Amino acid sequence: MVNRYRGEVALMVEGRALPMRLTLGALAQLEDAFSVENLPALGERFAAGRLSARDITRILSAGLRGAGGTLAADEVAALPFDGGLNGAIAAAIALLDATFAPAGEGAETRPPLPPAA
Repeated sequence: MVNRYRGEVALMVEGRALPMRLTLGALAQLEDAFSVENLPALGERFAAGRLSARDITRILSAGLRGAGGTLAADEVAALPFDGGLNGAIAAAIALLDATFAPAGEGAETRPPLPPAA
């Protein structure tokens, strides 16, 4: 079970909820992966809404590791996500939202939604 107050969200894989959370260590890994200098720059990059498949894989991998998972990025990329690509995108956006969106603020502070199915 995930705890939204801890910044946790679920990645749904074959009906199982895999917990994800972006810890400071996971965020540091993402700073390195995206070649940014600080957290505001990382948040701005994500808010731009131009995420590649590689970006989604990195975000999901970091979130799973942050919650104690051990899957490598290539293993995450091969998972059978509930909802397919849209399910993976929605999970990554939910994770970013839980990490970066100020509590109680409107949707304008959140990354864009995945494309409609």
